[in-house]
Amino acid sequence: MKKPKHHIFVCGSFRAAGGPQGVCHKKNSLGLLQYLEGELADRGLTDVVVSSTGCLKVCDSGPIMIVYPEGWWFGRVEDEAAVDAIIDALETGKPAAAYLIA
Repeated sequence: MKKPKHHIFVCGSFRAAGGPQGVCHKKNSLGLLQYLEGELADRGLTDVVVSSTGCLKVCDSGPIMIVYPEGWWFGRVEDEAAVDAIIDALETGKPAAAYLIA
């Protein structure tokens, strides 16, 4: 496999040691992950890898997505429009400012 140009992490709210789960999964982050993967495929963005993560500990801003290598942290990614804005950001090289976590 060739090294991907981008790696998107989607918070799945999983926590080790039995701690309470965060809110991202309760706000459908894993459903949005499926939409994200489908939209990337539809746009032909084969150089982007998507992974779910454990809790990213910014629950007040969830659902959370992170894009590397840019280091963009996006919050309140609650619907398909937000996911589309993040993918658009990848294509333009500029972050989706409305969702950036400062």
